[in-house]
Amino acid sequence: MLVRDWMTVNVMALGVNSSVLDAAEILREKNIRQFPVIDSAGGLVGIVSDRDIRDAMPSKFIPGDAVVESGGGLYTLTAGDIMTLDPVSVPSDAAMTEVADILVKHKVGGLPVVDGGRLIGIITQLDVLRFLCASAGSARGGAQFGIRMDGPEGVLADLLCELRSMGIVFTSVFTAVDPARNGSRNAYVSVADLGDKSIEDVVELLQRKYTLLFYVAEGVTVDLI
Repeated sequence: MLVRDWMTVNVMALGVNSSVLDAAEILREKNIRQFPVIDSAGGLVGIVSDRDIRDAMPSKFIPGDAVVESGGGLYTLTAGDIMTLDPVSVPSDAAMTEVADILVKHKVGGLPVVDGGRLIGIITQLDVLRFLCASAGSARGGAQFGIRMDGPEGVLADLLCELRSMGIVFTSVFTAVDPARNGSRNAYVSVADLGDKSIEDVVELLQRKYTLLFYVAEGVTVDLI
């Protein structure tokens, strides 16, 4: 669950003196959303987003907006002219949950990954989504249960032990604060195999002891609260 396991390596980077026109062409061909900018030693000095490049392009709707003479205007504009200095970065051993928090807090699409002062990769929103899908076991399919965790300490451990005693194989477990109930937490359990039980059997058994919020089976969500 670390950045190094999910980041994009061999990242497409720009030099400080790279042409913005060249970057725009790469953006169009490779569908890249951000370019780290590095110095001659490979150190991170800035970042250029797709928005930065679009903002630098002349408008085709405004006559005279572009200076197209050789040696002027866009022909001399470089990554160093439009980059954001000292961008937020993360080391390769940062937790993916930390990355998600930084992306939300700073409202950015990706973070350069820097070890020892050198750029070694980039971690993007898409990488975080891939991580979440894999962690949640969504690619494996199966059922999911949302369960309220109000009660004494150890209630989650009891729940998981009970699932195992039923012969149920679960692939992932998440807990999170319930946004609608202050101080309350919920558990979200993804299940790969119900054993010899039906989804209705499992729901009935769980409801005897726990507050079952919902379950998802075959892509259909059934609310129980």
